[in-house]
Amino acid sequence: MTDPIADYLTRLRNAIQAKHRVLEVPASNLKKEITKILLDKGYILNYKFVEDGPQGTIKIALKYDPVNKVNAIKNLKRVSTPGLRKYVGYKDLPRVLNGLGIAIVSTSKGVMTDKEARDLKVGGEVLCFVY
Repeated sequence: MTDPIADYLTRLRNAIQAKHRVLEVPASNLKKEITKILLDKGYILNYKFVEDGPQGTIKIALKYDPVNKVNAIKNLKRVSTPGLRKYVGYKDLPRVLNGLGIAIVSTSKGVMTDKEARDLKVGGEVLCFVY
């Protein structure tokens, strides 16, 4: 697999389309950080790290509206790819849907949202958009 983050986002997208409640993905430190951000911002219900085998897995409980059965995540978009990396300074960090969505950025101070990176005045690689 050449792009594990794109695979993570695709598995999440497919689980949402199929209306699954729980999703399992292979774990990595970057995927764990992205999952923590999704929980903090209210896009998923909960997550759990399961240490089985050399890599482990992340179990993610997806969040749905109880009335309309609509998922909290409307769209996931991979921005920086292995073939074309997208690095930006803190002044040029993208605003997703005028601040309604988030951009997940990998910086020298860790993985964070675009708003946190702007506050800390640190740029980095834009991994994905979530809204």
